Amino acid sequence: MSRSVQLEHSWLARLAPEFEKPYMDKLRSFLLAEKRAGKQVFPASQEIFNAFAHAPLQQVKVVILGQDPYHGPGQAHGLCFSVRPGVKVPPSLQNIFREIESELGHPVPAHGHLAAWADQGVLLLNSVLSVECGRAASHQGKGWETFTDRVIEVINRECEHVVFMLWGSYAQRKGAIIDRHRHCVLSAPHPSPLSAHRGFFGCGHFKAANEYLQAHGRTPIDWSLPTKA
Repeated sequence: MSRSVQLEHSWLARLAPEFEKPYMDKLRSFLLAEKRAGKQVFPASQEIFNAFAHAPLQQVKVVILGQDPYHGPGQAHGLCFSVRPGVKVPPSLQNIFREIESELGHPVPAHGHLAAWADQGVLLLNSVLSVECGRAASHQGKGWETFTDRVIEVINRECEHVVFMLWGSYAQRKGAIIDRHRHCVLSAPHPSPLSAHRGFFGCGHFKAANEYLQAHGRTPIDWSLPTKA
């Protein structure tokens, strides 16, 4: 991550002070040291802030909060739960598609590229924005959590009628600051195969999100995906 951060302008206007704080200097130094040590870091530097490029602040309608990027080669590209075109759909995303099919009748797509959601105002935000190849959660506790806490604070303060989908205890703890009177907070177990059967299946979040958006004069999300990524 270079000092000249290429962050979408509406986000940069609110988050620029974060890049001058000590925690960000430490994070920047950590990432540089990792790369100098020959470690492979995902996603690529130019895609770390990809979620913000797809969903400018004023366009955010839904926030889906993930934990950290996929750590396999070719998977992560800066949108939580999403993978590049041509990459096998991970199990948690398969379960998300299964729930959407159950709720809305959309067929399960053959790919896991979620840019079409992001371009409609779904902020696909991981709490931690980078990871070392093959080492899940390896960049937790390095500063990203502080940065993404600020992101949630900005949305909570400056936007109205946003739907937050908080799946699993980690996301629910991170979303504790959200004003439930100003926004809609939907909580459920994580879609991981380890927990999806405990209440993610049948949660009704995708239908509920669209009903909430429509009730507040906002265009609903088309949760179907193009046949080809």
